[in-house]
Amino acid sequence: MTACQLRMLDDRQKIYEQAWANQQVQATKKSGKKSIPVYDTFEKFFNYKKFEQEILGHREKEDRLLTGLFKKANS
Repeated sequence: MTACQLRMLDDRQKIYEQAWANQQVQATKKSGKKSIPVYDTFEKFFNYKKFEQEILGHREKEDRLLTGLFKKANS
């Protein structure tokens, strides 16, 4: 019985996440007198490749020399 209730709780969470995503997709911001969408492409809303890379453990290698130069220039 407990397993069934936990599964139902997971299903409820998915419903709420979908409602949250719907609200975020419909979000707008003001640009002068016009309202423009916050996310103009699906990729800006959900970056599949980024999440896939995190799951698979692939991370972009940072260019340490370039990072050091930026830090030096900004200090």
